[in-house]
Amino acid sequence: MTPANAGRPGDLDDLDDLDDLLRGRRVALVHDWLTGMRGGEKVLESICRLLPSAELVTLVHVKGAVSETIEQRPIRTSLIQRLPRAARLYRQYLPLFPAAVEFLDFDDVDVIVSTSHCAAKAVIGRSRAVHLCYCHTPMRYVWDQFDAYFGPERVGAAGSAAARRVAAWLARWDRETSTRVSRFVANSHHVAGRIARYYNRAATVIPPPVDTSFFTPATGQRGEDAIDGSFLVVSALVPYKRVDLAIGAAAIAGVRLTIVGTGPDQARLRAMAGAGVEFLGALSGQDLRDAYRLARALVLPGEEDFGIAPIESLACGRPVIALGRGGACETIEHGVTGLLVADATAEGFAQAMRDIAEITFDAAALRMQALRFSTERFEGSFRDVLAETLMTATAW
Repeated sequence: MTPANAGRPGDLDDLDDLDDLLRGRRVALVHDWLTGMRGGEKVLESICRLLPSAELVTLVHVKGAVSETIEQRPIRTSLIQRLPRAARLYRQYLPLFPAAVEFLDFDDVDVIVSTSHCAAKAVIGRSRAVHLCYCHTPMRYVWDQFDAYFGPERVGAAGSAAARRVAAWLARWDRETSTRVSRFVANSHHVAGRIARYYNRAATVIPPPVDTSFFTPATGQRGEDAIDGSFLVVSALVPYKRVDLAIGAAAIAGVRLTIVGTGPDQARLRAMAGAGVEFLGALSGQDLRDAYRLARALVLPGEEDFGIAPIESLACGRPVIALGRGGACETIEHGVTGLLVADATAEGFAQAMRDIAEITFDAAALRMQALRFSTERFEGSFRDVLAETLMTATAW
């Protein structure tokens, strides 16, 4: 199941070294916000290693919330940073993001590399600048995930109606500003399809990096050894991740569930969780790796753009139960590396939890699938695409 374009994008042997192409040019990285180390920040971390002298620009930065690789470089923030309680309430300022992004100054920047799932791709560069955007997804809040965030059951009928008017305006802005990007890179074919649908733009597919040298099976692990029988969710606790389905499924199946992650949906999820559900908050490093190694299986109940957690789980030799939509269809093979659930229902996931207990998975095969998405592979592919983009850009 090797994704197309996952490796090197073509025969680039004749390309000059990327360092030579960038010599004498000012480079800026743009990221939506720096408030925690999630999948998007792991992509940014790899790009920071490729572009060690680039300035980093973001809407909001919570100091100490991201890795040292990211924190150690100059970071410039937007006007959102100066608004009340921006570190916690930045999402509430969504209608201000267009103005905040467009007010950022890139007049002396030659190369812009953005990693965007919201507004970062909309920065305004000078006419000769080359802008390569690694797009995690078009702005999900205003396209196909609107109801998950602003549906009547979440914000009330009046609030939803008001939000829909704002979302319509933001969707137009999101589409129109896609022309500011010289070239799009998508994290999956699923997202490339969304870029084509909403922006009418083509995208090269490079799956995001996974640290497969760190996420490894437990020493001596074979088959079902070294697990504690509980199921695991590793996710930001936000509506579209549908962690509520995993909680409901665990109750139906009568199994234990461990949830790793934080987010604005945490209070609601805790309120609905039974005694068999444990919330561990944010984990990193060895604690997260141990959680994967001990789990019966990782559960991915929402439709993901790509999904880094499933690859980390496979790298640790543990299978995945995932909704059979979106990026998971590109990384999980039903019956081989996990189970794909057809419908987004608690009952469907509960049945998969029962079924997976009857299947013996080959930990080595799971890990082989994960190695297709290694950090080294990502960095090599992204470096080549950036070099190719600089070589072929008409701006030069």
